[in-house]
Amino acid sequence: MDLQLTGLRVLVTGGTKGIGRAIVETFLDEGAAVAFCARNADEIVATEKSLAERGVAFGTALDVADTPALTEWVGLSATRLGGIDIVVSNVSAMVTADTAENWARCFEIDVMAAVNLVNASLGYLEASEAASIVTVSSVSGREIDVFAGPYGAMKAGLVHYTQGLAYQLAPKGIRANTVSPGNTFFEGGSWDNIQRNAPDLYATTLGLNPMGRLGTPEEMARAVVFLASRASSFTTGTNLVVDGALTRGVQL
Repeated sequence: MDLQLTGLRVLVTGGTKGIGRAIVETFLDEGAAVAFCARNADEIVATEKSLAERGVAFGTALDVADTPALTEWVGLSATRLGGIDIVVSNVSAMVTADTAENWARCFEIDVMAAVNLVNASLGYLEASEAASIVTVSSVSGREIDVFAGPYGAMKAGLVHYTQGLAYQLAPKGIRANTVSPGNTFFEGGSWDNIQRNAPDLYATTLGLNPMGRLGTPEEMARAVVFLASRASSFTTGTNLVVDGALTRGVQL
């Protein structure tokens, strides 16, 4: 299937590792040009170098909780790319402990960074003929699991926000969808850490999934890129769960 992404211009937050990195790579493989951001400047440089032969990709070091910096990044990226067709809000605070600080941090990273990214990009998306927004939530936003608390609550809120965008922006030709990944393993990621430091929890998690394994960043990225693409042009307001049948609730 041709996803019709060649020449389109994409923004991805949290693009240097895990699912975000796989999203960047998948867009590049489909012929899109990508601007990505992350907090660690060294990782930005390393990612740019490793992607140099894969396509047009450039990174910027910033904290998405810094709204002026995020807004400036969107504008500079649009100038460098010649516009914006697709935005992917992928970054997450990944905090679960029930503290006031974690609630605030998760709200500003998982929810408000997405809101601010969309708001800063809207003018460019309105000028695009292939405008699309994808937010990355989690199965923890759909079910009460070990990540209940600030992480799960904010991921649920992100789905609601995105579905609201779909309704509000449809008349302007802008689509908005969410992908909710299940537990995803990659080297250096949270489940790699759990496997090494909390093996009982890791084993329990494996036992809960009917497929008997965790997902990969590439599997999550393909879902994001498909929903963002012209091949999915009549899909908006959906929450695509990619979890190997982990969650059992019926999504109506």
